[in-house]
Amino acid sequence: MTDTTVASSTRNEQAVERYVAFWNADTAEDQQRLASMTFIDDVQYTAPVGVLSGPAALTGFRTQFIDHVGPATFHARENPQTHNDRARLKWEIVTGEGKSFATGTDVMVIDADGLISSVTSFLDRAPEGFDPHTHH
Repeated sequence: MTDTTVASSTRNEQAVERYVAFWNADTAEDQQRLASMTFIDDVQYTAPVGVLSGPAALTGFRTQFIDHVGPATFHARENPQTHNDRARLKWEIVTGEGKSFATGTDVMVIDADGLISSVTSFLDRAPEGFDPHTHH
């Protein structure tokens, strides 16, 4: 491995760590702070529920989710895979009652500064009753 490859891998792994922390932030202030450290200003998030643009949209999405399902934890199911300017994270959301809500895979593009510029999210196991056709 070259020094550039190692630096890129470390940068990407740190970006994924901040991404997970963002989804698990306890307060709006923590989430906003983490958003500024994690995403570019015009980050694009593409998921079965739709396309969101910008950190404020992601923060709002998380707030709506927690308001709907209650406390939940977003965590990695395994170590993320990284290469070049990409990272792939297999995740699970667990509710406050300890039940698995959903699993998925996010593919991120990470810029040279270590900020996420886009996320494409796939559901590996959708939440019970989820209909992707009603969420666009």
